[in-house]
Amino acid sequence: MTRVVISGTGLFRPPHVISNAELVAAYNRYAELQNEQHAAAIAAGERQAMVPSSVEFIEKASGIKQRYVLEKDGPLDPTRMYPRFAPRADDELSLMAEIAVDAAQQALAAAGKTGADVDMVICAASNMQRAYPAMAIEIQQAIGAGGFGFDMNVACSSATFGLEQAVNAVKSGSAKCVLMVNPEITSAHIEWRDRDCHFIFGDVCTAVVVEAADTATAAQQWDVLGTRLATKFSNAIRNNFGFMNSCEDGDPDARDKKFRQEGRRVFKEVVPMAAAHIEAHLTALGHESTDVRRYWLHQANLGMNQLVLKKLVNREVGADIAPLILDEYANTASAGSIIAFHEHSADLASGDLGVICSFGAGYSIGSVVVRKR
Repeated sequence: MTRVVISGTGLFRPPHVISNAELVAAYNRYAELQNEQHAAAIAAGERQAMVPSSVEFIEKASGIKQRYVLEKDGPLDPTRMYPRFAPRADDELSLMAEIAVDAAQQALAAAGKTGADVDMVICAASNMQRAYPAMAIEIQQAIGAGGFGFDMNVACSSATFGLEQAVNAVKSGSAKCVLMVNPEITSAHIEWRDRDCHFIFGDVCTAVVVEAADTATAAQQWDVLGTRLATKFSNAIRNNFGFMNSCEDGDPDARDKKFRQEGRRVFKEVVPMAAAHIEAHLTALGHESTDVRRYWLHQANLGMNQLVLKKLVNREVGADIAPLILDEYANTASAGSIIAFHEHSADLASGDLGVICSFGAGYSIGSVVVRKR
């Protein structure tokens, strides 16, 4: 059986930061304008007044302190409340491909590879900029890769699901060197006018190189000991935005059809599922949860991660065991666990065991167990 390794990772970080204070100021001004516009309906009891947000509310609810975004003026404009991206011609590199290429070049450099070494590209993200041509094929061309590429979407678990496809492709011999990228332009699918979710997401792109151990030359390599995926249908996290929306006659004043969730329900249902999934995966590989030197978990909510780890190891753990990047990056959908791995893996010793795990809409859960070579 071919031994498979992760030999390089990359991270594109957008140039702009939105602090919680900036976000709250913009949202509260928007709420004020809406309340003024609908004052008569509110007074008549026909409409509820919008409730202001606060920095304290955001940090207590999530642990998020800021987020990186590709464009910040639009979301902070109370008369707009969504990003402002310039359209690009068909012969120009798309925005999603552009940030993916940046992260990809970093990952390839870390792995000691060039685009020409890659024979499979997977673009795995929670939303795609377009339906076709596949983003992966555009990225494949931009980096000078051969072989083939395809897109896949399993919401916040897209990266771990993508990693399993990469690992299996190398094991089967259908690819020798796989690039898996996660361009997450989440600022474009969040509802910035919704107090319960306007603070959740941030933009980013991660990239991972997966290859056979006998071709790897990188200074740092991780043996992939196993991957495991699971899904169970739930409506608790949903994005109804799609190509059929334009065919539906609906209320023009209705809420944005993009991201929405029942936060408390997600917390209650996903935490035990994620913990049980990780434990079962480790057991199948002959390990205990306490054998793991580091957990790189999906970064959606601080309390959720803390409870998952407490269920696994039966005690509170700090950042050395489960690094947190959520406070700086916010929820970056599928990229969160990969950011944590990218930024907090170099210090581990040869032989150390680690788990990359994501969980999100679907519900979907993916785990990748690795050992440092």
